[in-house]
Amino acid sequence: MAARRHTLEVWGDFACFTRPEMKVERYSYPCPTPSAARGIFEAVYFKPQFRWQVDRIEILSEIAYIGLRRNETKEKISEADVKKWMRGTAEPKPILADGDPELTGSAGKGRTQRQTMALRNPRFRITAHIVPRPGYEDQQAAYDAQFARRASQGKCFYQPAFGCREFAAFFKLLEEGEVRTPARDHNEDLGWMLYDVYDLDRVNDCSAPPFITLFRARIEHGVLEVPPYDSPEVRKPVIA
Repeated sequence: MAARRHTLEVWGDFACFTRPEMKVERYSYPCPTPSAARGIFEAVYFKPQFRWQVDRIEILSEIAYIGLRRNETKEKISEADVKKWMRGTAEPKPILADGDPELTGSAGKGRTQRQTMALRNPRFRITAHIVPRPGYEDQQAAYDAQFARRASQGKCFYQPAFGCREFAAFFKLLEEGEVRTPARDHNEDLGWMLYDVYDLDRVNDCSAPPFITLFRARIEHGVLEVPPYDSPEVRKPVIA
């Protein structure tokens, strides 16, 4: 059965799709990475029996950046502590960004301010299709129908985000034949762009380690064409 393509128009106040080469300070790509776009579709509808393949990303708004200062804590909660709290064998202890270590008993590492160059008032049109996992190909039509129903009603498992959780994304399903706003006439060679941080063939495997993939990305007339994950255009690490 031929894959049915689904298109979402997504927008928000801010977005940050961090370029990994910027290291500590966050600097956004001008459009979502395929992994960020995949996350938006998964927020609407997801099952372990399939994965989403992003096909194209269209830029609908002017690319405008805004500089933000964001506070980030230096500490992180240990997995062992969380398990104790869940069992009720220990009292939860919050991380206090500016807590006095003598009063809180915390290590007192505090917070750090990081500069973020985010996108302002972003709007995109993202097209993707469902790829059933082996053994579930006969469920393709049911998955497509379920996604279309949920997206048309504005349903989602959790609020989609534009890169960072605090940058909420809103969405609308576009039907076939619906009049669509032309993409911005923008051309840019993005060089090597992050494709995903997981092996999409094992993305539902909790024991799977991070798996960084890249591809050569170029925006032409406001459109970023995304190659299939199994394409040779997607560079994958060699596992010894």
